[in-house]
Amino acid sequence: MLRYATFALGCALVFGAFAPVAAATPAAHTRTSITRFVEIDGGARIRVREEGPRDAPAIVLLHGFTMSLESWDGWAARLAGDYRVIRYDLLGHGMTGRDPLRRYAPAERIEVLAALMDALGLERATLAGNSFGGLVAWRFAARYPERVDRLILVDAAAYSINGVTERPVAVPEAMRAYLLAVPRVAVEASAQLIFAHPENLPEGRLAQIRAMMARPGNGQAMVEHLEEFVLPDPEPDLARVAAPTLILWGEQDRIIPLDQARQLAAAIPNARLITYPDVGHAPQEEIPDRSAADVRAFLAEATR
Repeated sequence: MLRYATFALGCALVFGAFAPVAAATPAAHTRTSITRFVEIDGGARIRVREEGPRDAPAIVLLHGFTMSLESWDGWAARLAGDYRVIRYDLLGHGMTGRDPLRRYAPAERIEVLAALMDALGLERATLAGNSFGGLVAWRFAARYPERVDRLILVDAAAYSINGVTERPVAVPEAMRAYLLAVPRVAVEASAQLIFAHPENLPEGRLAQIRAMMARPGNGQAMVEHLEEFVLPDPEPDLARVAAPTLILWGEQDRIIPLDQARQLAAAIPNARLITYPDVGHAPQEEIPDRSAADVRAFLAEATR
């Protein structure tokens, strides 16, 4: 099972019940925290959490495969004093759940993000993505450069791994079983691969990850995601990324090799790379203080 737990969360790349909040529109300069469902065309209801001043610069956070918006708790707590922090559960994940139109391919997720930004009244924003969320973020930046102020990639997928190229890889039956049943032992084993030090995560975090994965319909949606997941040569699109880009990477990432961080930094025209010793695949969770401080410095520099 460890092998397929590895595959599940590795192919995260290659291959977090709230009711809508009814509230008056907050006044400018008022810090808010709202969780609600936002409907987009096609009937999908996306769980969105917004924190911080509504008139502040917006930063949209995209989580990785099998995760949920809770993956960004640390950054949201550290950034929402000065930024409008927006995070959401990707289709087929967390409390968003399955998409009626099954829009799980990377190209479709880009258009879903555009539709969500439209629904939220966001013409432009900074995008930050971890793992598969990073893949969606940089592809969006390449497709819609006029809508991206800055780009932050955290151990982001881009180059081929685990045999995935421009063609999907067949999903093994054991993988299907893992995603559909979500055994506790497999989630714990996967955490050993994602995080360099899972013992330092907040109490209950692994149970939270498992609970979100196990919500009705999510497992099947994740299988469908993998059935059409591809990683074609990224460099032509990476070269079109115009936004100033910060790349953050855990040096102990067992999911995506550190060499790919260097490839990303070389392929994106205006990119800077920061790596973290003794940190795994999700620095925003393992070292929220340091990684959020690096983000703050990057955002402050880019606005001078």
